[in-house]
Amino acid sequence: MVVLARIFTILFHPLLLATYLFGLFTIVLPSGLAPIQEEGQWNFVLLIFCVTFLLPALNLLIFKAVGTISSLALETRAERVVPFSFITILYLVVTFLFYYRTRISIDDNLLKFLIIIDLLVVLATIITFFYKISVHSMAIWGLIGILLPLNNISEQGMLFYPTVSAIALAGFIMAARLQLNAHTPREVMAGAMVGLIASAGSVMIIF
Repeated sequence: MVVLARIFTILFHPLLLATYLFGLFTIVLPSGLAPIQEEGQWNFVLLIFCVTFLLPALNLLIFKAVGTISSLALETRAERVVPFSFITILYLVVTFLFYYRTRISIDDNLLKFLIIIDLLVVLATIITFFYKISVHSMAIWGLIGILLPLNNISEQGMLFYPTVSAIALAGFIMAARLQLNAHTPREVMAGAMVGLIASAGSVMIIF
């Protein structure tokens, strides 16, 4: 069970949220990544993977090498503050560059989704200054919070099964964090509530 829990923890790392979200849209809802043309969307997903996962992961390795953090698992709240703050700045800069370089309008879906992801990252960082929240739980329920309201506007219920699958997956991820003793039940539930409320509320406001 511990091995399986570690696999879930790695495969569904919070930094992969953006990659999974945009990858899902590319498969089932290509129009969700407007204004990018469909033929260029997988290149965009790869770019998102590099700047929202690989780059932060590389910097975590650097933090580990110089002794800023003792473990890549970031087991204590205090150790999370510096890495989370750096990741927040990185995500905000990436979003600004997408807007500045491509002149994406605030009416375009791509920018809206990036802003929602930024909000989740900012909230996770702010909360971490005071409380050790489960960011794994926050990320998966943030994804669910994005998908749930979109079911009302997607064509032919294309997001229904992905949403149901994400909810089932959330249960496994939350159980994995508890199995590894990485969080208390309260920390896991707090992450779920913050992720769901923040993302679902943002979707309903800006779409």
